[in-house]
Amino acid sequence: MGTPGRVGYAVVGLGHFGEHVVLPGFSKSRKAKLVALVSGDERKARRLAKKFGPCDVYHYGTYAQCLNHPQVEAVYIATNNGTHAEFALQAAAARKHVLCEKPMATSVAECQQMIDACCANHVRLMIAYRKYFEPSALDLKMLVESGKLGRLKIIHSNFSIYMRPDIGRPTWHFDKGMSGGGALPDVGVYCVNTACWVTGKKPVEAEAYQWTVDPQVFKEVDENIAFRLNFPDGLVM
Repeated sequence: MGTPGRVGYAVVGLGHFGEHVVLPGFSKSRKAKLVALVSGDERKARRLAKKFGPCDVYHYGTYAQCLNHPQVEAVYIATNNGTHAEFALQAAAARKHVLCEKPMATSVAECQQMIDACCANHVRLMIAYRKYFEPSALDLKMLVESGKLGRLKIIHSNFSIYMRPDIGRPTWHFDKGMSGGGALPDVGVYCVNTACWVTGKKPVEAEAYQWTVDPQVFKEVDENIAFRLNFPDGLVM
């Protein structure tokens, strides 16, 4: 078992996000404890274990051994999108709870497999979608639900980042198989999911247009996407 009152975690995937966002978060948590690191680069894993540990280190090839660790109660999956389902299914089979980065997976079928596996093994499955916990987003939801804004007619949302391999972005972002897509699953999901969550409604119609300015880099995934969502009661995003 993990430390009393704190859930013992193994972090799977030590890329930029894992190293600079996920791991520092454990040092500030009173409810979670870092127990193990799993990476394809053991040298990097050992360096980060010294920095954020103490914790045990495993390679992707020895992930099964990590799941047998008595203090690992849950896994935080922060690998490329295309491997989320693979690592989640193994964790569920070992009866470990799963906290997975967004997007959940690269297909509806994989998402359903993750849900079914976690349900069958009686473990929790959660997607690390931060908007549900950010104070500004929570205040916005309360404001909308209070009715003080009246009936919503239009929601405008935009999210953009500069994404190129020559500034250090991992190449998997530009591979359709590993990423599942470009702008929409990477940052567009925040716009869509926040609108649905804040309003408590789901769109009934959608249309979208995607375009690429740099086809040499964005050969397989969309570089830009614009979309319109029609919700019940005439709400448009």
